[in-house]
This record gives sequence, structure tokens and C-alpha cells, in this order.
Amino acid sequence: MATRTDTLTLEVVELIGTVVARYHEEYDRAAAEHSLTGAQARVLGLLSLEPLPMRKIAVRLKCEPSNVTGIIDRLETRGLVERRPDPADRRVKLAAATERGRRTARELRDALDFAREPLAGLSDAERTVLRDLLRRMLGEETP
Repeated sequence: MATRTDTLTLEVVELIGTVVARYHEEYDRAAAEHSLTGAQARVLGLLSLEPLPMRKIAVRLKCEPSNVTGIIDRLETRGLVERRPDPADRRVKLAAATERGRRTARELRDALDFAREPLAGLSDAERTVLRDLLRRMLGEETP
């Protein structure tokens, strides 16, 4: 695949970088309001959707499983997550958000105005096109 360095491509790359940086700044600020690091907040967000083995959390966050163990330890100490056996394989431990953890994750999501507010100004069709383009850039199939 040829590398594109035309002005439009460079501008799009710069805009994507700005969006990502702003998202992380806002996410870290929202996390800090709950005395969480950005990484702890991201793990809590994942676990609020479904219990996961730590290895899968590491894959999703693109980090080492040992890092996830430390994050889970700190979240567990605060009563935000718990470890439980996987019903499909009792040798595997799942990390799961507690009710308090799900509530905190919901509050974190509600605090993220940066992405939500500008997206609200787009029509359903525009948001669908944006979603599909982002999925295509990531090599994901559109359902």
C-alpha cells in the first residue's frame, strides 16, 4: 500500500491526533475526579460491560498482563471490581465490576462531553458514515 503524504491526508492525520489527545485529556480529568488513573478508568469501563479474564483485558489495552494484575488489585481494594471463577473454566479468574464499579464507570462515561457534544451536532447519517470510515481505517468489518 502506498504511503500518502498529500496535504489532505496530512491534515486528516493531524485532526485524528488532536481528537485522540483531547479524548485522553478529558478521560484522564474525569478519572482523576474519581481518584483513578486513566488506565484504571479504562479497565473499569471495559469491565462495566462484561466480566473478562485479565489476559483479554491486557490484549484490549495493548499492555502486559502483569500491568493489568496491578490495576485490578487497586480497583479491587477500592471495591470497584472483584475476581470470580469463570463458569466456563473454573481454572480461569474473571475480573468483574461490582455495582459500585458499574456506577462509577457510568459516571465516567457521562462526564465525557468532548466527543458526545460534537457528535450530537451530526445527523444520524453523518455519524453512521463517520463510524463506518473509522471501522474501515481499523480494518474492522461493518455489521
